[in-house]
Amino acid sequence: MTSQFQLVMRTGPVPGTVYPLEGEQLTIGRDPSNPIHIADAEVSRRHARLMLQGGRYVLEDLGSTNGTLVNGRRISAPYVLKPGDVISLGESISLVFEAVTFDPGATVVSPSAKATVAAPPPAAAVPPARPAAPAPAPYPAPTPVPPMAPPAAPTERKFPLPILIAVLAFLLLLCACGGFLWWVDATYRWCTFFPFLFPGACP
Repeated sequence: MTSQFQLVMRTGPVPGTVYPLEGEQLTIGRDPSNPIHIADAEVSRRHARLMLQGGRYVLEDLGSTNGTLVNGRRISAPYVLKPGDVISLGESISLVFEAVTFDPGATVVSPSAKATVAAPPPAAAVPPARPAAPAPAPYPAPTPVPPMAPPAAPTERKFPLPILIAVLAFLLLLCACGGFLWWVDATYRWCTFFPFLFPGACP
């Protein structure tokens, strides 16, 4: 198996663009002469450089205006890239470094392989039917609530007998006093019963 590396634009002018990395030295920049050409104002004319060293690519910033970041950190020295690293050029350009592994012999089909007929897969065993779940027990009927008894009517207060007798006695006394005074006045007996009311007038 052999490995090939590539850059895939995640955000930028054309997201999804794939840049195969072929060669020992590749430059990234806005100028069309760069092997990896990105036409964006945030990318410098010669922004960064990729160098193949020991089977791995090393990223180096070339004094760009907006800087080169790997996984959100700005690099100030050569950085050895690992698959999955995110390279940011400015604020709106991001590229993902990927390793593509393939086997050149995987596309060769042997004659025996052509003659082999794949046996149909065995029929899937039908799982036994599960027993039906028992029906849930019915909910008990609600207990009827007895109706509330109506409130008792307020009892009438009875007039106490002693007070009634006292009131009647007072009224009788008042009538007797009134009748007596009327009789005294009618018979001119004021001096007889009440001489102190008319001092000097009674003989």
